[in-house]
Amino acid sequence: MNKNSPTLVGITGGIGSGKTTVTRIFSILGIPVYSADDRAKWLMQNDAQLQTKIKDAFGDESYLPNGSLNRDFLAKTVFADPEKVKRINSLVHPAVGSDFSDWASNHTSPYVLKEAALIFETGSNGSLDFVINVSSPLKVRLARTLMRDPFRSEEQVHQIINQQLPDEQKNEMADFVIKNTDNKLLIPQVLKIHEKLISLN
Repeated sequence: MNKNSPTLVGITGGIGSGKTTVTRIFSILGIPVYSADDRAKWLMQNDAQLQTKIKDAFGDESYLPNGSLNRDFLAKTVFADPEKVKRINSLVHPAVGSDFSDWASNHTSPYVLKEAALIFETGSNGSLDFVINVSSPLKVRLARTLMRDPFRSEEQVHQIINQQLPDEQKNEMADFVIKNTDNKLLIPQVLKIHEKLISLN
């Protein structure tokens, strides 16, 4: 690991696990955070190379005449089909990986965080030094998501959960686990991991 570059740390967790809340605590501690999901949306909209690949794979209809992403078309024809989801992920994730590397190289903090829903699922943990999993009981995650996203049905949330590895498996694969349950305070858990990661530099 190059001592001049920050340690690369992934932070993941199933939908509704509370990883955004945990990430905000790291942010308050001064740690730069890269949102893979936000950047993926931006790249699909602004990266000409990626746009060409998406059009080649799914047709020109993937984009509206004004050049913006045709979200309705992609939701109905791509994200409803698991094989097409794999295909679009195989195009978007490498672009995000390259974008993250460029972003991380411009920071001088001891470590940076890459927040992403699918780290183990896409194999991007292989390019990270450590991974934190935010773990929460399934019932709690479901309730949180339905409250946060009133436009989603319970069935849709279950579909998203089924595309993600089970929490138990991610906990085993992760270097650090933050338990986001009612009886576990988040800040002490974050501080403990933060101190550990700082001490490695």
